[in-house]
Amino acid sequence: MKLVDERTYTLNGINVHTIPTNKFKTNTIVLKVKAPLSEEDVTVRAILPYVLQNATESHPQPSQFRAYLDELYGASLAVDLSKKGEDHIISIRLEIANEKFLKDSTPLLEKGIELLSEVLLKPVTEGNGFKTATVEKEKRALKQRIQSVYDDKMRYASQRLIEEMCAEEPYRLSANGEKDKVEAITAESLYSYYQNMLKTNDIHLYLVGDIKEEEVDEYVKKYFVLPDQENKVTSSIQQPNKDMTEPNEVIERQDIKQGKLNIGYRTNVTFKDDLYYALQVFNGIFGGFSHSKLFINVREKESLAYYAASRVESHKGLLLVMSGIDFSNYEKAVTIINQQIEAMKQGEYTNGEISQTKAVIKNQILETIDTARGLIEVLYNNEVSEVDKPIEAFLEGVENVTKEEIQEVAKMIELDTTYFLTGKEA
Repeated sequence: MKLVDERTYTLNGINVHTIPTNKFKTNTIVLKVKAPLSEEDVTVRAILPYVLQNATESHPQPSQFRAYLDELYGASLAVDLSKKGEDHIISIRLEIANEKFLKDSTPLLEKGIELLSEVLLKPVTEGNGFKTATVEKEKRALKQRIQSVYDDKMRYASQRLIEEMCAEEPYRLSANGEKDKVEAITAESLYSYYQNMLKTNDIHLYLVGDIKEEEVDEYVKKYFVLPDQENKVTSSIQQPNKDMTEPNEVIERQDIKQGKLNIGYRTNVTFKDDLYYALQVFNGIFGGFSHSKLFINVREKESLAYYAASRVESHKGLLLVMSGIDFSNYEKAVTIINQQIEAMKQGEYTNGEISQTKAVIKNQILETIDTARGLIEVLYNNEVSEVDKPIEAFLEGVENVTKEEIQEVAKMIELDTTYFLTGKEA
């Protein structure tokens, strides 16, 4: 049985994805706008969606825009930023009630598509730029978002590890941009970037819900008319991973109470590779779940860590370990974490652990696609990687992973950087 019925086609320069399903009482419409990560643009892009979500030509005041969302039976609009490999992605998401479930026959799907097209294509302007007051307000908010990462030491340590590990690669850049570049953005420079973005970025529109595809086609044709696209960039320039030399160790001191030990490895496997499924099972056994080696051996048996887990960056090929430890446990924790990698290379895990991990991964995927937002994220991975891995193939791929493949993946993993955020007195 097909779990997801996705139809993909290009209309007016936009890649449209319709996923008809009667699982939800709302319709979810998401725009994904993708461009290569670059130091020059990342901060400008980071502020742009927040400016766009303030108002549109038809609803020029933020209060009018929010009132209109309320009129649409409490529709919700949200924006966010993310990185997938060397790509920077703006997401604009609208969730709106399905008129089939209402007594009133307001054409909500059409109004939702129209509103989202206005957010992208008809922002409020003054002179040769956006409204200065809006841009200044969002600059302050962006600085606070960047600062909040510094204040949250768990997120800060994760970001610092990436900055050290990928110092020569675009992936070092944060999706929120750089604080010292915010002030230079003006209403005019941001608008100029926005116009260029519409012409060059890779834009996908996802629609999930109890929808009729012919209606969607009609509305997209009517409302989403993009400027002619020049030099459209569909995929980022994939940077080769750096040549591995001696692993790097970075120790940073701040006035903190708990140490943050983060370790980065190169997996040499990404989403598009055949061994990707084995990498997912590897990570599940190593540090992804509560039955994993890191959790049991570092946290439970040795009581070395307040938390210890790992995750995979699927499009960049990184394995990232995060842990919180007492300052004095640094050497011991590093040794035991690296011993768990060695145990994975030696095949020290049972068939029971493999089966349990596969079951948890498959449940996670099924839970993720049980929400419209999660379903879109899973499907969008295919676009970023330029591969076609239907969800059924993904579940089957995980099920078919062998112990030998897990070991093969383990042997490809190389230690890159150990980062430790410790106290000033330590």
